[in-house]
Amino acid sequence: MDTHTNGPLVLVVEDEPLVRLDIALAMVDAGFAVIEVPDAEQALDLLESRQSIGLVFTDIELAGPLNGLDLARRIKQRWPHIPVLVTSGRTTLQDRPGDGFIAKPYSTQAVISRARVLAA
Repeated sequence: MDTHTNGPLVLVVEDEPLVRLDIALAMVDAGFAVIEVPDAEQALDLLESRQSIGLVFTDIELAGPLNGLDLARRIKQRWPHIPVLVTSGRTTLQDRPGDGFIAKPYSTQAVISRARVLAA
């Protein structure tokens, strides 16, 4: 899904399709533009090719060689101006490479509120 609105462009990185769709639709309803990808590798490819991404929302547990923490660290190294909001149902973060952490199960409103603050 690559949905365009007038809000900041959010890259949602989540390997569970229904979870990804749910938060993406909630963000679109809240006025964000959203691009969805299932893994960190596709997220990094998009970040290389699109200068307009204003926020990344990623799960920690992702399929593939890189997890969401790896992704957050790479984003902070390569694109320090892009806020990263991290989520997990299994992990509570002591080492926080991103700009915020929201535990699963989360309310979509909590994610949207935090995303608005980070994207401002």
